[in-house]
Amino acid sequence: MELFIKYPNEVQHELLHQLLYKAKDTEMGKTYGFDTITNYKTFSERVPIQSYEQYTERIERSRSGENNIFWPTPIKWFAKSSGTTNAKSKFIPVSEDSLEDCHYAGSKDLLCMYLNNNPEANLFTGKSLRLGGSKDLYKENGTVYGDLSAILIDNMPFWATYSSTPSNEISLMSDWETKMQAIVDETITQNVTSLAGVPSWMLVLLNNVLETTGKSCIHDVWPNLEVYFHGGVSFEPYRDQYKAIMSSEKVKYYEIYNASEGFFAIQDKNDSRDLLLMLDYGIFYEFIPMDSYGSEEESVIPLSEVELNKNYAIIVTTNGGLWRYKIGDTIRFTSLSPYRIRVSGRTKHHINVFGEELIIENAEEALRKASQQTNCEIVDYTAGPIFMEGTEKGAHEWIIEFKKAPESIEQFQKCLDDSLQTINSDYEAKRYNNMTLNMLTVHKAKDKLFYEWLKKNDKLGGQHKIPRLSNTRDYLDELLKMNI
Repeated sequence: MELFIKYPNEVQHELLHQLLYKAKDTEMGKTYGFDTITNYKTFSERVPIQSYEQYTERIERSRSGENNIFWPTPIKWFAKSSGTTNAKSKFIPVSEDSLEDCHYAGSKDLLCMYLNNNPEANLFTGKSLRLGGSKDLYKENGTVYGDLSAILIDNMPFWATYSSTPSNEISLMSDWETKMQAIVDETITQNVTSLAGVPSWMLVLLNNVLETTGKSCIHDVWPNLEVYFHGGVSFEPYRDQYKAIMSSEKVKYYEIYNASEGFFAIQDKNDSRDLLLMLDYGIFYEFIPMDSYGSEEESVIPLSEVELNKNYAIIVTTNGGLWRYKIGDTIRFTSLSPYRIRVSGRTKHHINVFGEELIIENAEEALRKASQQTNCEIVDYTAGPIFMEGTEKGAHEWIIEFKKAPESIEQFQKCLDDSLQTINSDYEAKRYNNMTLNMLTVHKAKDKLFYEWLKKNDKLGGQHKIPRLSNTRDYLDELLKMNI
């Protein structure tokens, strides 16, 4: 870590050469002449920026068992997630290199950073309660796909299983409701010293623990709990709720930034919201300034050219076989020495407060289906989250202006919710038995509400658009106040 902190750009460019050399005899390596690329300039000119849609054909061939397409070693695992434009799910290749040198390396470095910052820690005197995804690993054509967390748990080194709870059998259960109670039953009598998981799901689990035990504070159940490692969605909407059920002086919060594509960054200081960009995990980083993203002036820059407090879309080249791949996230740098970041959002409007990754394409398709089923027409809409309060689940809240309204808003509401579950597998998982998300709510907007909102905010004109989806309630609350 000290090496890449001191020589970040040298480490990154050496890593790029290693990736190119290792993959030079793959299909992609031969297509783009990896063996004759000697510098970043040639790499950036020769290899195109790619999205998942442009990768789909190669990934499907790899999932069918074909090897040496984009990485020289066989790809056995594919991390399943949602959020694509053209498909309900996407399948991100996970090579043995990325599993060992990226995902597991990140987990070990996270522990090292925490222990280095907290020498008095007693982390290993107890167990880490890990909360993974709720899907099984499904075998197909000799390859395996499932949630990244399920892949990581299934391949976890033997030494790690001794310090983790619940058991692998329970962690990999597919039925979320059954799994939740099984985790509670197994862990409430154990000495849990750390938690690891997505904030929205972990909050549901902790509330179930309190309900089962009859306690009002998590430290009454696990008195030696000292740290919560979290990632996946923004922690900010949940911060106060966690403080309400934990002894704040006893627990620290450490954020990580990982995804199916790789483990990117780790909070390296106590009580910080900035994340250290990890530069030696087999991932070469490039960035697109968001002020030019998607335009004719779009530019792509290496790490050495980034600026402070500017939004960038991330492009990654990885030891899992992704080459100049758009992951869809945006970040901004809060420090250049060392390189520290904060995740600022997605390249497209979305709602991802609960890990559902609802994007505009999902919303438009679901609205189209619901309109067909209820014989109505939509003028404008926006949607945002209903945040969890205490033991109450979260939900999505929509305000929709109709040209032709449905006979029943309740029926439209149900059709929209069902359609979203059909289109988006992550939303479907969160809605299962209302475990994380309740049924969405739809408000009927008065005529010209959105026009009045645009006018009020001096946004009339063709360049200004209604914000469709948001992780905050800012737009939604303002529109609801006007809708009287």
